[in-house]
This record gives sequence, structure tokens and C-alpha cells, in this order.
Amino acid sequence: MQLRGIIPATVLPMTPDARINEEALRSYTGWLLEQDPGGLAVNVDTGEGPHLWPEERRRVLEIVTEVVNGRVPIIAGLCGSFTEQAVREARTAEEAGADALLVFPLPAWRGQPVPEDAICGHYDMVADEVNIPLIAFQLQDALGGVEFDRATLTRLFANRQVVGIKEASFDCRTYITTLRHLRELPREVTVLTGNDNFIYESFLLGADGALIGFGTLATGMQVEMYRAHVAGKLERARELGERLQRLADVIFAPPVRDYRVRAKEALVMQGVIPRATARLPLLEIDEDERARIREALRETGLPAD
Repeated sequence: MQLRGIIPATVLPMTPDARINEEALRSYTGWLLEQDPGGLAVNVDTGEGPHLWPEERRRVLEIVTEVVNGRVPIIAGLCGSFTEQAVREARTAEEAGADALLVFPLPAWRGQPVPEDAICGHYDMVADEVNIPLIAFQLQDALGGVEFDRATLTRLFANRQVVGIKEASFDCRTYITTLRHLRELPREVTVLTGNDNFIYESFLLGADGALIGFGTLATGMQVEMYRAHVAGKLERARELGERLQRLADVIFAPPVRDYRVRAKEALVMQGVIPRATARLPLLEIDEDERARIREALRETGLPAD
């Protein structure tokens, strides 16, 4: 599987009572496909995957798989708070149509030293139970994740079913250190930036693509930025990157936890989804925040009704 380019982490359109809006999900997925992404990441944090019942995550995957119809890879977020649960979810995701799994960090992995045996054992057990690739997920501790050390990275990618990593430390030095080590490994590893705070710069530093929540906004513009970078049109890529980052900084402003609702509000303003309903404990944002999002969309050159 070649994972390259912009891979949006999808939101989940919901009804007023916070259930899956299947019609809106189909329409929204079609809208994303029109912008030629490199894949879609479904049931991850942006799409409130951890806030869904198992049967809901399966239904979301089934709908997206039906709409995509093999045009791009579908990466399913693999949630779960313990390994046995993750293994069961992995089987379900594969049955529902996922082409790969993004393996979320577990709460039990937090703290120092990094629990190499627990992390690698978890990935190995999931890999043993499915026939699709796995993508590792490095996430900063402040957001509930784990930053892998060199020994853990080396051992993790000794399992050839682990084909890539979403690097979301949100720290440029950590990103560079991780990427350099991965490039020293005896096999190719796909590096997908998850750093919404330096998206364009991630490509300059060596990322193969981006698996990001911000990818669901201005998707076509982000695809153009990535392609300009690959083609060596660096001035155009830089210009697009700067415009996009202004919007990303508003969506991911403190508190970062509200970015999911902000992304939905931005999509409502563009007429892509009908409402910004999110599932508790996520709360609505206020009118001041909506005004900031609307202004940022317009500054980026996007509609904002």
C-alpha cells in the first residue's frame, strides 16, 4: 500500500440527537473524494471514533467503504483501552472494509520509561489477527499519547505489517529526530505528519504525506500544496502553506480539544455538512469562536456563509 499525499481525518456528521447522519456522511465523503485525497482516515479522533459505540464505528466504515468503492485507501482508527478489545475492534474494522489501521496509543503506555514490551506486544498481537497494514501513532503526552524512543521504534518496525507512522508530537525537534531514525532503518517506512501546527514545513523536512484532522478543511488547497511541493514548485507550495496555516491555527487554538467542533462548524459554514452537532462530552463553541472561524476561512479564500 502506497500512502502518500493528503489523507483527511474525517468528521462525523450527526443528527440533532448526536446519532450518525447517514445521508450527510455519504454526501460529505463524496465531497472529500472530489478533491482527490490520498486516502481517508475514518473513526479517528477528528471523527469522534473514541466516542462511538462499536456498532456505530462499524456502520461508519461500511458507509464510507460503499461511497469510496476502492478509489482511495481507507484507514480506520483502532481505539480501545486494552489489547484484547483492540484485537476485536481490528477484526471488525477489517470486515467492514478498512484497508489499514491507525493504532491509537493506550492510556497504560503513558509515563517514563517508555514500555517497549507492552507497546510492541500490542502491535504484534493486532497484526497476528488481521491481514491489513498497521500504522503506528506517535502522539504527544499532553494529548494522551506516547512518544516512542529509538529502541521501541526499531523493534516496532521490525514487524513488516507496521508500514508507517503518524507523527503527531507537535514538536519540530521530536519530529526531525523520529524521522531521521526511521530513515536509518533497513526498510522503508512511510512517515505521515500529524502536526497540524507545521503542515507545509513537515513536507520540507521529509514527510511522505499528512494524516491530519485539518485535512478535512480546504482539502483541495492542501492537495494542491502537496503536489506543488512534490513538483518542486516551492514558492507556490509555500504560499499555499502560509494561507492554510492561518486557518489551521484558528481551528487548533487552545483549548485544542475543541478542534473537532471547530472543524464541523467550518464545514457547516461552507455548506458541506448540515450541522455541527458533536457527542458529549464535546460541547458547542460560542459565537465569538464562530466569528473567528468565519474570518479565517475568508482569509484563506474559502466560502464562509
